[in-house]
Amino acid sequence: MTPAPIDCDIHPAPPGLAALLPYLDPHWREQVTARGLDELDSISYPKNAPLTARPDFRPDPGTDPARLLAQALDPFGTRLAICNCLYGVQLPFGEDLGAALAAALNDWIAHEWLERDPRLRASIVVPTQNPALAAAEIARLAPDRRFVQVLLLANDSEPLGKRRWWPIYEAAARNQLPIGIHAGSNYRHPVTGVGWPSYYIEDYAAQAQSFQSQLASLICEGVFAKFPDLRVVMIESGFTWLPAFLWRLGKFWRGLRAETPWVATPPAEIVRERVRFTLQPIDAPDDPAILLRVIEQMGSDRLLLFSTDHPHWQFDGTEVLPESFPPALAQRVLAENALETYPRLKEAATEEEGP
Repeated sequence: MTPAPIDCDIHPAPPGLAALLPYLDPHWREQVTARGLDELDSISYPKNAPLTARPDFRPDPGTDPARLLAQALDPFGTRLAICNCLYGVQLPFGEDLGAALAAALNDWIAHEWLERDPRLRASIVVPTQNPALAAAEIARLAPDRRFVQVLLLANDSEPLGKRRWWPIYEAAARNQLPIGIHAGSNYRHPVTGVGWPSYYIEDYAAQAQSFQSQLASLICEGVFAKFPDLRVVMIESGFTWLPAFLWRLGKFWRGLRAETPWVATPPAEIVRERVRFTLQPIDAPDDPAILLRVIEQMGSDRLLLFSTDHPHWQFDGTEVLPESFPPALAQRVLAENALETYPRLKEAATEEEGP
């Protein structure tokens, strides 16, 4: 029997900065209004960038809970879904402003979305301008069991394995919250290693480089050794690049492992044990045999998590999974892997089943 899916990536978005004002204290409400920060409204689904959402999900994609539920959850009989809100709170240089916006966004998600439907869960959006403030935001929201993950961006100010980020990982691990690393940027650095590209196609294709760099950083800097219970989920990262990248990283690890003695096991083993990848967008050719061969090369059927990526334009919207997935793999991807990755989702599923 096919299990009810657990969707690990859907994208609600505030309809505008005005939606967050009730969740800001008077000081910051006045500040963001006077400073014209409504430019953040162009981050999620700008009207002049139609590829940010499927045409049939416009206008104003991701802003109406009832519409999102009808489009992304109901058609598949989705059991639980994780809201990953991308709104640009990481963009301001001001640390206090970033913290205020992140807190308002999280409170908005909790009140305007999570209270609408018991199937919804959310990631904690943190102000990466200051990891100590980010850890404080995790501590503030961790008691709310509907928050199941901490959300970071794949293109932030520096590699995510660096020690400055560790307060975030400590707070996440202490509260049994995986770290979700989502495609996105605070635009401090170009997406490529040689500068800013000219066209969207270049930027989009280069996103995989960022995920590869972050994965290498987390491994080599010793994050997984320092926080043995921490799980990381790569969201909208693609995954067909993984076998070749791990082969290359493992090769150099074997030759240079004296440089990082805390990396005691091969990188591929660390990834299979501690890292997961959302399904959409599937960066694979149409030939189902090739896709299954790549999954076999990944070395585990536990690495992929079901996601629709709604309402982004990559969302296929017709089939839950590739037709080539055998039943055992489909069962793991649809639900079992998510339950093993997210303790709070497993807790919710257990409560549903009852004694």
